[in-house]
Amino acid sequence: MANPDKACKAERAYATAPRRTFWVGVACALVGAGLWGVSGACAQYLFSHYGITPMFATAVRSLVASLIFFGVLFFRRRYLLQLMWGSEARTKLAFLAFGVALFVDQFAYSMTIAHTNAGTATVLQMLGTVFVMLFTCVLGRHLPKASEFAGLVCAFVATVLIATQGDLGTLVLPAAGLFWGLLNALSVALYVMVPRNCGLFDRFGSFAATGVGMLVTCACAGVAYAVQLAGGAGAPESVAGMDAFGWLVLLGGLTVLGTFVSFGLYLRGVAAVGSVTGSLLGAIEPVSASVCAWVFLGTAFSGFDWAGLVLMLGMLALVTLGGKPKPLIPRPRQ
Repeated sequence: MANPDKACKAERAYATAPRRTFWVGVACALVGAGLWGVSGACAQYLFSHYGITPMFATAVRSLVASLIFFGVLFFRRRYLLQLMWGSEARTKLAFLAFGVALFVDQFAYSMTIAHTNAGTATVLQMLGTVFVMLFTCVLGRHLPKASEFAGLVCAFVATVLIATQGDLGTLVLPAAGLFWGLLNALSVALYVMVPRNCGLFDRFGSFAATGVGMLVTCACAGVAYAVQLAGGAGAPESVAGMDAFGWLVLLGGLTVLGTFVSFGLYLRGVAAVGSVTGSLLGAIEPVSASVCAWVFLGTAFSGFDWAGLVLMLGMLALVTLGGKPKPLIPRPRQ
């Protein structure tokens, strides 16, 4: 005869599993997106102090990150490498789209800044969350949840406040800037939705899927950087002038923390909480960037930054409490 106490414990563990997975996903997405702020601070430091180009930084960070991903997979989950290598053409095409979207996200963001400014680029990038919600609703043939829509409004207003410091006149939007900004937002939506909707996360896990995507990003960045060098742009003289601290910032901060750990955790979170909630949680990046700039670069934390932080906290409450999964079985009556 089965032990009723053990059966009750098993049922409760089964019932709380989705909640635990959800909250772990929320934590992963927040930490991963928060580390993008570290990445931004490191990139700003490298660009201003050593003069390296964004394309060189993208090539290095994606190369080293993909090597770490595949190193871990080779020693710990080698069977996944064989499984992915032998997958059908449709799956490989999904991996290609995922990796290209990751690359375009980084490249288009830099191009948006070049044609506008950092604040405008950040606001346009936030439109990626709008695209995720729009695509999800169209594919699922439903309207967004009230909590998700309210969270989107909070996140968008917070992003505008932080990026513009309350002065909308700083938004610069020429045609080229609008093009690259919208392309950046679309790429954000694609790299959030493609691996989850195409079953890459379910079949191979978020870690392995992100590793393959980063490898494709590395290939794209390598080709783009080679084209730059052939055209006489992006010459590597500035790299030769980097000291040990510069390489530490590039490899430790921008690459390991800002790429390998950040994308690994963030996409692990997206796999657990869903594309819409995950993209909204990713909006915490501007707050993280402001905090990192305040702590490491001495940039003042203004009243608009505080207002944006409060709105972001409101967004977190809306999307986490509104998206909290129900238990799989009803709670036992007392």
